[in-house]
Amino acid sequence: MSENTEHKLILRQLTTSDYKEVKQIMELVYTTIGGSWTQKEFSSLLKRFPDGQLCIEDKGRVVAAALSIIVKYSEYGDKHTYEQITGGGKFDTHDDEGDTLYGVDVFVHPEYRNLRLGRRLYDARKELCENLNLRGIILGGRIPGYKEHSDKMTPGKYIEQVRNKEIYDPILTFQLSNGFHVRKIIRGYMPQDKESKAYASLLEWINVYYEEKETLVGGTKRVVRIGVIQWQMRQMTSLEDFEQQVEFFVDTVSSYKADLVMFPEFFNAPLMALSDEKSPSAAIRKLAEYTDGIRERLIHLALSYNINIIAGSMPEYIDNKLHNVSYLCRRDGTYDKQYKLHVTPDESQYWGMRGGNKLNIFETDFGKVGLLICYDVEFPELARMLSDQDMKILFVPYQTDTKNAYLRVRHCAQARAIENECYVAITGSVGNLPRVENMDIQYSQSAVFSPSDVAFPHDAIIAEATPNTEMTLIADLDLDLLKDLNTTGSVRNLRDRRKDLYNLSWLHQKEDDLTEI
Repeated sequence: MSENTEHKLILRQLTTSDYKEVKQIMELVYTTIGGSWTQKEFSSLLKRFPDGQLCIEDKGRVVAAALSIIVKYSEYGDKHTYEQITGGGKFDTHDDEGDTLYGVDVFVHPEYRNLRLGRRLYDARKELCENLNLRGIILGGRIPGYKEHSDKMTPGKYIEQVRNKEIYDPILTFQLSNGFHVRKIIRGYMPQDKESKAYASLLEWINVYYEEKETLVGGTKRVVRIGVIQWQMRQMTSLEDFEQQVEFFVDTVSSYKADLVMFPEFFNAPLMALSDEKSPSAAIRKLAEYTDGIRERLIHLALSYNINIIAGSMPEYIDNKLHNVSYLCRRDGTYDKQYKLHVTPDESQYWGMRGGNKLNIFETDFGKVGLLICYDVEFPELARMLSDQDMKILFVPYQTDTKNAYLRVRHCAQARAIENECYVAITGSVGNLPRVENMDIQYSQSAVFSPSDVAFPHDAIIAEATPNTEMTLIADLDLDLLKDLNTTGSVRNLRDRRKDLYNLSWLHQKEDDLTEI
């Protein structure tokens, strides 16, 4: 069950009932070039090509949209106008047998422009293009910034300056950053566009998977790309300093089009050095005061960078009870959490930390995943219960001080991958925190493990970090290989269990800590 959040984003196709909200956005965005389409034009586009009209809604309200048609591009060539390509708003130019996806429009409500929804829509368009097996995407891009430079340079020079990042254009800069290249400059593309002086950049994105057949946009992913952060513990001067470092890694991993990024256990521990608390137990409770704010910041980053985030773990202090909690912050604006179930003797002795009492399986946009914090992965029953619920990837944020402590986590994680026929990703922290007792030294070698069979790497290690060095791992996980392993593997650990001899069950839920655990 997801917690209540500020946003709940859903990517879907537009319907005729969305016109009122679409009209409101277009009136806000296109005040200088005619405002909104008519309802007749909107309905005509939906009737001719419903699959190509995409939107993002937030809790039922449309906040962004991308409109497209399919054309046989050779019939129009590079010298067309917007009026010609859209059939004057009739969209009778759409051709189901065409070879090119033509981008008619993209717009985002001004209140949502800090969430990078335009990028999300462009990615959905690319997915649609690939899955419809079209050659690529063509669109005519306005260059509204040219108005300020038209007296001293040609449109060609202006576009070159934007491409070289000497000039920022609010539309062209965005399109270039999303993988489009300028094919040609069109004069008279949209005569009413005074800001662009009626010029437009004809942009193209090439589908390198052309001729391959895939499902339409929104289908289940076959390959999941993840990023794990081997995090450097360092002194930080403020919360803002910490958040800036977190955003740097989210931004970096999202630029690789990753589906998820994971931080280590207690990755916010550097903030403990900002406190004057002398005892470890008081310092960890002081650190817990940051947890809600950091979680909300991560939810925003997940939305903004279109990536799911596992927030390592952080302390939570509620009703005089201290827990260790990890958050899965989804890129649709929702989040869930998993409490550490088994606390170490050290956590209990120094901090008075206690374990949670519920094990969760998490739904994501690429399938079911599990989350076990550090010590929990050393208890094989937990991963097996998650596997029984169709877990495909297990994420393990950890914090270990010595190599032998790290090796306990690593070897157990590798065992979980083999016995449960799943992928396991682990990540921890490196460096030191001189002013933080009980968190002063760190040892880590982050890694991503696979089952051990012929379809996987020979050592069952997909990726591995350099020990004790801050770095990022990016790994692609093929979920179809897990299906094959379960049915045709050399050994089949899940299918070959002797359920006639033994079973595994969760006995009960304690009603003592927090009702949502």
